Amino acid sequence: MKNVKRTLTALLAAGMTLSLAACGGGNKADGNLTMQIWDNSQRDAMQALADAYHEKNPDVTIEVQVTSWDEYWTKLEAAAGAGNLPDVFWMHTNYILTYADNGMLADVTDIYDDDTYSHYSEVSIANTMGSDGRMYGIPKDKDTVCLVYNKEMFDAAGVSYPDDTWTWDDLTAASAQIYEKTGKYGYMAYADDQLGYWNFVYQNGGYILNEDKTAAGFDQPATIEAMEFYIGLQDNDWCPDQKYFAETAPGNAFFSEQGAMFLEGTWNLLSEMKNYPDMQGKWDVAVLPKAPNPVSGDGRATISNGLCYATSAKNQDNAIVMDFLKWLGTEEAQQIHSSYGAAISGYEGCEDEWVAAFDQFDYKLNVQACIDMFDYSVQSVNDATRPVWKSKVTDELLKIYSGELTVTDGLASINNIINTAIADGAAG
Repeated sequence: MKNVKRTLTALLAAGMTLSLAACGGGNKADGNLTMQIWDNSQRDAMQALADAYHEKNPDVTIEVQVTSWDEYWTKLEAAAGAGNLPDVFWMHTNYILTYADNGMLADVTDIYDDDTYSHYSEVSIANTMGSDGRMYGIPKDKDTVCLVYNKEMFDAAGVSYPDDTWTWDDLTAASAQIYEKTGKYGYMAYADDQLGYWNFVYQNGGYILNEDKTAAGFDQPATIEAMEFYIGLQDNDWCPDQKYFAETAPGNAFFSEQGAMFLEGTWNLLSEMKNYPDMQGKWDVAVLPKAPNPVSGDGRATISNGLCYATSAKNQDNAIVMDFLKWLGTEEAQQIHSSYGAAISGYEGCEDEWVAAFDQFDYKLNVQACIDMFDYSVQSVNDATRPVWKSKVTDELLKIYSGELTVTDGLASINNIINTAIADGAAG
């Protein structure tokens, strides 16, 4: 917990600074605001939102600033310490508890006096919350994880395309036949959490953290069974090992036509259609295969995450900033956002705009499958201690893959790592 405590202490000190210093990269007095994001593929959508708000409020101009993911968080932490946070910025679930729990973000729970929040799912609302159950951001988007597959490789191997009847057994059988017939990898089982084993754990009725986030679930039979299956995929010739993925991401392998299947997030699909024009018509997406004999449930699950728009606690009473933030959560703004196709707006009912954004291509991906999975989506795993245990869990998992630890010993170690972090966090 020491590293997290140091971070929280620094942010708390930054919060004290914010109470004394002007906040924001723009001049709010004359209506010039800043909006900071980390994804260049969403620049156009955010600029469209800034322009639409400016049209309604000619005295307010919003400058959209884009940085890389790593640079974004480095700059945000530095800005917090200097009392100069952007006026509006994206907040990720990985970081919201750190910032919200230490008084850095404006509480927006009561920003609406109508039924606006009723148009957001429980998962979208949960992604904006601090540990106190209050909302510290306006829901921005939501996502699912889908199965991406190479149609040409399936055709060459004489395998039917994935559909909603597929189970894990179909995934492995198709992978084996594709490898036998084409020499290409089948499903590429990357040791990732959100884009990997988390989905399989929840499909089988297991869990990473229990509902009240007081204990890990790597000692649960359903979780162990799913992890044994997922880790065991690497033992097949048709699945690359983790040394391969250390040099080649599964997406890169897929779009260089070295493998037939991988898991992808909806937030990347539009940019992949644009970035790989020669692959259009060769690939498609499907719902995730389900667990064939789940310990509990119907075998279906997909991890769903989502960002939110946030502002500094210093802006709690700033009419201009708070009005722009409030507008971002309206149906009008969320429809604009979804229509650009880079991310699915969190506002329920705006999914069709996201699907329609793919009509710009001659070949249409079956992205409706991504929308259909919201019916059984599971909120992305997070708690206040995740910064402590995330990298440690990854390290232990790689030890299992390398054979340094057995699956039994490795999962027991992972469970202990998470439970120790939770206990230390509760103890302060």
